[in-house]
Amino acid sequence: MDFAYDDTTEDLRKRLLEFMDERVYPAEEAFEWQAAESGWTAPPMLEDLKAEARDRGLWNLFLPGEHGAGLTNLQYAPLAEIMGRSPRIAPPATNCAAPDTGNMEVLSMFGSERQRERWLRPLLDGEIRSAFAMTEPEVASSDATNIATSIVRDGGEYVINGRKWFASGAMNPRCAVFIVMGKTSHEGPEHRRQSMVLVPRDTPGITVQRGMHVFGYTDGDHGGHAEVLFEDVRVPVDHLIGEEGGGFAIAQARLGPGRIHHCMRLIGMAERAIEMMCRRALSRVAFGKQVAQQGVVQDWIAESRVKVEQLRLLVLKTAWLMDTVGNRGAHTEIQAIKIATPRDVEWILDKAIQVHGAGGVSQDFPLAGLWAAARTLRLADGPDEVHKRSLARRELKKHMPAD
Repeated sequence: MDFAYDDTTEDLRKRLLEFMDERVYPAEEAFEWQAAESGWTAPPMLEDLKAEARDRGLWNLFLPGEHGAGLTNLQYAPLAEIMGRSPRIAPPATNCAAPDTGNMEVLSMFGSERQRERWLRPLLDGEIRSAFAMTEPEVASSDATNIATSIVRDGGEYVINGRKWFASGAMNPRCAVFIVMGKTSHEGPEHRRQSMVLVPRDTPGITVQRGMHVFGYTDGDHGGHAEVLFEDVRVPVDHLIGEEGGGFAIAQARLGPGRIHHCMRLIGMAERAIEMMCRRALSRVAFGKQVAQQGVVQDWIAESRVKVEQLRLLVLKTAWLMDTVGNRGAHTEIQAIKIATPRDVEWILDKAIQVHGAGGVSQDFPLAGLWAAARTLRLADGPDEVHKRSLARRELKKHMPAD
């Protein structure tokens, strides 16, 4: 693996760093004020930032192939890290924000031409938002075979019944479509019973009941996380994505790149936290000397740097493997980064909060919100324990006698 950035990546990094310095960081304070007043809608200033990003060629960077910027995972990874330094603004400003990124990947890989024209095109243009409805309150959704929402064919339609929650983005008035995962069969192999369908937001029978809080945050500026009830919701059979029984495989294809994106953004969050920790430690005096001269604080800073460097190398290796041998070949590394990155970045953010004292848990600094995001990612896209279970099985299998 070559660790140097190629010319394309270097050019995009330069332009993205300039965009962050010139437009994103200066907008953060005003963004917070607008977000507090905009409810479930993105702050109005975001539209100007989106237009600026698009003019600078910083648009749909996450999506490979003809529909996006055509970057590899390895090329996109350092860009996602930069965006992670301001995760509430930079990803949506560049049209690289979840859950739309994953939904666009699904439509790009598995959608029909008609589905792409109706939904992928306006998503690529940033004209609409979308939601992904998989998790359910009544079952342990970390095991996707538990998903109970029914998708039953009735002539030329599918009828959907079930309750979902944490459907990210669904509270946003601009959310136009859900990708819903449910059961189309109760027979056959467990992982071939689920399917995904596209459900327009205005379809009769959909009730968006409430926005779920995440550690007290509504995440309203990107559309929140909704609890949604589907009661006899009918959609045409051509709203099926891929084939019946293909839902589990589609979910895995969607989550692989998403984990890279999350982990690289987390590293950007950690880098910003280290900067803030150092500046705060150098500007404060406690017990007769700079906080930066306290041994325990120096230990936190050193450990933080070591953790970030290790994480970055592991994530870049994973991105490289995904590009060269595919998601299946990178399975172990994808799980490893998903376990290690949120956990270690949460630790770094905790130490930055500690150095900031009371300010660290307040709204005057971004650290509390960043910590909540990192802690949440130890559950999102599969909890730590599920990844560890699978990873351990793969390791054990190497040492088992052949049948």
